[in-house]
Amino acid sequence: MTSKTGLTRERLHEIIFEADTPLGRAFDVALLWAIVLSVITVMLESVSEVRETHGAALAASEWFFTILFTIEYVLRLVSVRKPLGYAGSFFGVVDLVSILPTYLSLLIPGAQSLLVIRSLRLLRVFRVLKLAHFVGEAKILRAALRSSMPKITVFLWTVLTVVVIVGTLMYMIEGKESGFDNIPLSIYWAIVTMTTVGYGDIAPVSVLGRALAAVLMIMGYGVIAVPTGIVSVELSQAARKTRVTTQSCPVCSAEGHDEDAAHCKYCGAKL
Repeated sequence: MTSKTGLTRERLHEIIFEADTPLGRAFDVALLWAIVLSVITVMLESVSEVRETHGAALAASEWFFTILFTIEYVLRLVSVRKPLGYAGSFFGVVDLVSILPTYLSLLIPGAQSLLVIRSLRLLRVFRVLKLAHFVGEAKILRAALRSSMPKITVFLWTVLTVVVIVGTLMYMIEGKESGFDNIPLSIYWAIVTMTTVGYGDIAPVSVLGRALAAVLMIMGYGVIAVPTGIVSVELSQAARKTRVTTQSCPVCSAEGHDEDAAHCKYCGAKL
């Protein structure tokens, strides 16, 4: 017989961890805005002019968000059957780290500790990692990147070979007179040129050197386009292969289950 507490926990889990119900979607959207606003508060607090003018309001906002995320963290622990399992997971640690610095600042008194407190408070930026809860396509992207790695690795080795050859040629053509003092420095110039960064700290002066630089610059456009094309193709294929749901396991809190899954692929619990 299912207890009233069990039903409440299941309902709470459905709202907090899943997004396939109106309440679940509303909770995710509200939490998303709270995270964004809290990160903006952290950013504004780092600006001395804003901090001096609106310090009290920023401090109040910080405590508001800290209390809000503390309530959320407690509800997440209550809504799962194995609270320690969630607390030890990646996002469980992120949730905890995002609220601890504000409370720790109360335990470190003294003016000499202000810099330490400030360093601890910077950890609040880790709240932005909680945004990953709302990226439903993360599994598809991860699969696409994994499939693209062999092709991208071969491509990068090709690029590395090209910059070594071009850098060596530029050293032979220009020499120390133009700032190409050695082959490693010339390879650095080739990398900067091929990636279209162009710092301008070293530049060829001879006609042949400039012609070689022009060829390398044009090749740089290919360097940008090729990896993008590889990942795009793999992303399209992964999207066709991988279809996941927002269901989260009520026992181990694992996500990324297939749409037709009835049980958790990690612990076997019923979804």
